[in-house]
This record gives sequence, structure tokens and C-alpha cells, in this order.
Amino acid sequence: MKFINIGFGNLMSAGRIITVVSPDSAPIKRIIQDSKQKNFLIDATYGRRCKAVIVTDSDHVVLSAISPETIGNRLEGKEDE
Repeated sequence: MKFINIGFGNLMSAGRIITVVSPDSAPIKRIIQDSKQKNFLIDATYGRRCKAVIVTDSDHVVLSAISPETIGNRLEGKEDE
């Protein structure tokens, strides 16, 4: 099982990730609100601005303060740029 760092020492199972997207569009904001109402939202931003929204195969939504590009690079095993 491979884990990736999603910011501030928080780790997440790489095999559970379906998508990593930017939180700027209206449909993604609706996904965040829906998951918050269902208690499926995990906020890993530590009070900082959300830069990435991670959707898992269990319908959990994880908010991260690092960019989707950085998370993608970590998934691919590349070093941070």
C-alpha cells in the first residue's frame, strides 16, 4: 500500500484516489458542500486556503492546501518542483 503526503504531514492511501481537482469551479464547490452535509468531508488544510480537492473511491472528499500538480507529481513518484 502506497501513501502520499497531502500536506502538513498528512498521508493518504494513493490507491483510494479517484481524482485530484482544483476547487474553483461551481460543480466542485457543490461536491464539497454535499460531502460536508453527509459528513464525508475531511479538511486537511490546517486553516489555509484550499488548493486541491481529492475525491476517493469511498465518496470521501479531502481538502488539501497543496496544489493538484504537486499531488499528481507525488502520485507519479516525481520530486516536488
